Order: sequence, then C-alpha cells, then structure tokens
Amino acid sequence: MKNFPLPMLALTAALVLTSCSTPGPYTPTPAANVEGSEPVVLMDRMVQTSVTSQGVTYRELADGRLEAVAVLQSRDPRRIQVQVQCVFKDANGVGIDDETPWQNLILTENSQEQLSFKSMNNRARRATIRVRQAR
Repeated sequence: MKNFPLPMLALTAALVLTSCSTPGPYTPTPAANVEGSEPVVLMDRMVQTSVTSQGVTYRELADGRLEAVAVLQSRDPRRIQVQVQCVFKDANGVGIDDETPWQNLILTENSQEQLSFKSMNNRARRATIRVRQAR
C-alpha cells in the first residue's frame, strides 16, 4: 500500500468536511423570506441605496380595519421617483388578498414622506410595505 503525503490527506479531509456543510439547491436563505419578517421591503438595488424607512406603525380603525402608516426618507441629494404598495396580512403573516395598487411617490432632495394605507376588511393584523423603482 502506498503512503499518502500529509498535505494530500489534509486536502482530502478539508474537501469532505466542506462538502457536507454546503446548502442544497433548494435550501431557503434568510434573504429569500424578507417579506415575511420585515415591515418595509426595498425591492431593488437603486431603492436600497436611495431610500430608507423608519418602520411601520399600525392603528386599528373604529370599524376594525387596520391602518398602516410608513415613513420613507430619501438618502439622495436629488429628486427620485419610486412606487409603493401595501400588502395586508393576518396575525400569522399570511396574505389575505388585500393589496393596494402600486402608487407613484416622488421624494425630493433628502425629504421624508408619510404614507397611510387602510385595509379593506377587518382580518388584517400586519402589513408589508413594498418599495420599488418607478417603471
């Protein structure tokens, strides 16, 4: 039997150990479930560098519907246009087929805008605000 040199043995051991820890082709990544965990989702690279959010506050209206209020702020020293949509969800974070249409929002230089969205029914308990580059 032939003796393996020590570096070859170490390389083989390293390959075996790293191949076992790599995720499979269908393993979900944390970034894939952003809409399930974040109240404001910045959907593309331009928006991620140009817009920031101070979060979402919720208020129950007198008729039991949910109002979500988001504050978006421009980081750029120039005027930008984005589109905003709200998806209402139940207490478990599952969409209830209550989405607002995409609306255009113009943020002037380093400005801050407050947006309000109201659900159509009283099943909504949470919301996700989506922001994307204007099309």
